[in-house]
Amino acid sequence: MTTPTVATLRVNGATLRYEVRGQGPLLLLIPGGTGGAASFDAIADDMAAEYTVATYDPRGMSGSTLDDPEAEQSVAEHADDAFRILEQLTPDEPARVFGSSSGAITALHLLTAHPERVQRLIAHEPPVVEVLPDAPEHRVLIARVQATFHAEGLMPAMAVLAAGLRKAGDTTEPKVETTLPPQAAKRVEQTMANLPYFVGRIVPSFMSYVPEIHRLEALSDRLVLACGQDSRGELLYRPAAFLAEHLAMELRHFPGGHTGLTTHPAEFGELLRKAFRA
Repeated sequence: MTTPTVATLRVNGATLRYEVRGQGPLLLLIPGGTGGAASFDAIADDMAAEYTVATYDPRGMSGSTLDDPEAEQSVAEHADDAFRILEQLTPDEPARVFGSSSGAITALHLLTAHPERVQRLIAHEPPVVEVLPDAPEHRVLIARVQATFHAEGLMPAMAVLAAGLRKAGDTTEPKVETTLPPQAAKRVEQTMANLPYFVGRIVPSFMSYVPEIHRLEALSDRLVLACGQDSRGELLYRPAAFLAEHLAMELRHFPGGHTGLTTHPAEFGELLRKAFRA
């Protein structure tokens, strides 16, 4: 495993911790959920054979600290963080960008706000549920998650969220990995430490985000929408599928489900490389 170069970057209201490895054109990997830079450890070295790979901890998670720990979070500010990293690492050339889950929402906003900085974006299962015809139902879910979180605590709130994300008609007990992806043992503690911030700050702001669909349509030549092949029927699959149909784009399928990057890293990484070469 290659030892990455670790650095920090001051941005508005936060200090970002990021990692860089490899050489070649820049590839920025934006993590989702409770993950940070470490969530890409399983693919970063392989990708670094072809690219300069930059990964980072989103503000408020893992090693990226907030000046005000109680600050409200916004997609626009998280996207600006990604933009600042691109400005730091490749000021003169556009970059390839991959984002998953909430990281894919960050990446979509980055593309619409700074299209000149993005050569190609692969957005994997962005939960932009506001684009869906039944968006009001999902607003109720998000409100219920927040109410449960404040009244009963983290784990009951996660259970409510997991139940809302599962496939229609699935009455089985919600699986923990819906919101807590399988992690290497060394990362579990950090993942758990990030969960309250994720459930309390990221979920409500990111899942209420409305993308600029007309801008995405104008930029569709550099956008790839992707989902997990095992995610069909789940809420987290539907927004990317809806956008792909609306924009008359192919919807790419990657191995596994929402956390396919973690559960099928070798196959996921290979398809990611192919998607960037296409």
